[in-house]
Amino acid sequence: MADIENEQIYIIPLRDAKRAPRWKRSNTAIKDIRKFLSKHMKSSDVKLDRSINEKVWDRGAENPPSRIRVRAMKFDDGQVQAELAEE
Repeated sequence: MADIENEQIYIIPLRDAKRAPRWKRSNTAIKDIRKFLSKHMKSSDVKLDRSINEKVWDRGAENPPSRIRVRAMKFDDGQVQAELAEE
C-alpha cells in the first residue's frame, strides 16, 4: 500500500440531495460525497468505505442525513479512501 500523503476530516453537506426525486435521494447523496471529495482532495479516484454507505442508507432511500462527517486519506499514488469519522 502506498504512503498517506494527506489526511483530512470533512463535514460534507448533503442537503442538495433533496433536489432529487424522493426515491433517489440516497443515491444522489453518495454521488455528492464522491464529488465533494474529488474536488477537495484533487483526485478522481475516490473509494468510499462500507460505513459511509451504511450511514447514508440507514434511514432508507428517501431520507438521507443532512450532513456526514468523513475522514479522507489521500495516498501518494493519487487514490483517495474515505471512511466514517468517529463522533
